[in-house]
Amino acid sequence: MIDLANRLQKTQEYYFSIKLREVANMIAEGKKVINLGIGSPDLDPHPSVIQAINAAMHEPKAHQYQSYQGLLEMRQAMAQFYKKYYQVTLDPTCEILPLMGSKEGIMHIVLAFLNPGDKVLVPNPGYPTYQSVLNIVGAEAVYYDLTAENNWEPDWQVLNELDLTNVKLMFTNYPHMPTGAPGSKALYQKIVDFAKHKQILVVNDNPYSFILNDNPTSILDAEGAKEVAIELNSLSKSFNMSGWRVGMVVGAKYYMDAILKIKSNMDSGMFYGIQKGAIKALQLDNNWFNSLNEIYKKRKIKIVELANLLGCKVDENSVGMFVWAKLPEGSRSATEIIDYQLQHNHIFITPGSIFGSNGNNYIRFSLCLSENLINEAIMRVKQNQILNKIN
Repeated sequence: MIDLANRLQKTQEYYFSIKLREVANMIAEGKKVINLGIGSPDLDPHPSVIQAINAAMHEPKAHQYQSYQGLLEMRQAMAQFYKKYYQVTLDPTCEILPLMGSKEGIMHIVLAFLNPGDKVLVPNPGYPTYQSVLNIVGAEAVYYDLTAENNWEPDWQVLNELDLTNVKLMFTNYPHMPTGAPGSKALYQKIVDFAKHKQILVVNDNPYSFILNDNPTSILDAEGAKEVAIELNSLSKSFNMSGWRVGMVVGAKYYMDAILKIKSNMDSGMFYGIQKGAIKALQLDNNWFNSLNEIYKKRKIKIVELANLLGCKVDENSVGMFVWAKLPEGSRSATEIIDYQLQHNHIFITPGSIFGSNGNNYIRFSLCLSENLINEAIMRVKQNQILNKIN
């Protein structure tokens, strides 16, 4: 057996890859596991999106290699989407780069801009992939704290006092995952001003801005943002297309050209039919988001009921696809609690600890499950609590 690459010494298998394998084994044993851990939409895309991909199967060149930059028609649809909903003007010929999901875009970005030993500001709590890709390329994370006391926004005094030597990038993510903090145009302006002052490139991750959020915002709407910021976005959550793998990175041509150099050496373009479906999705109006959010509102009420049943506190003003719940004081650790729920009630919930040390006293629920299944989870917890009292 040959030796593994050194980078694997600091790279672990993704938490959900491991946990979902455990869940799959339980299901194979006949246990009916309710999965409230994963943010994978269970609802269908709009029917017109399905019709578009079906129709595309019969078009010339549909099954051939596609452009590394995607169809111009799709980039134009992305530009129109940004103009309509974010008030941001983008040149579809050079300021938009479609991605096979924004997760791959994170990898492309760090390969394009970081050398071994470079440093990156990473939110705590935050998306675990930010740390994972840094391990792969030999860069170093410099964590900045997000806390409930500060509405899960950066503490600018602390950030300005940090030693930022060799820091080249800063990951931000609003609406924030996992906490649901909405962010704002004012916050984005502070981030942009900070990045200009410190000469750092901001990578804003923005896939949740239409889920239970009345004010979708892009960092590129802040004054001077294109000089120091790029943004990742995705159709996975807002359009129920997570399995389609359609995302984008947007920003100034200089940054897009650099990322394209990496991307063009790693794939051979997005499937034509998926691009056609994405175009149709991006052209949907507000009725789509309104109908989607009516469903999520009802689910959130039930999830809050479940969280309260477990003794947790929830900020009901949070937005996005998850409910971030604080565990009661003096309770067991998040990992112990979710393992107990999985083994005894066959309910999978995500421990907040996987998002960083500031998530240690939290658990995260997904809204990607029907009301009936959430009600079933509530019933299981209640029955278990009754049995524990009896025993």
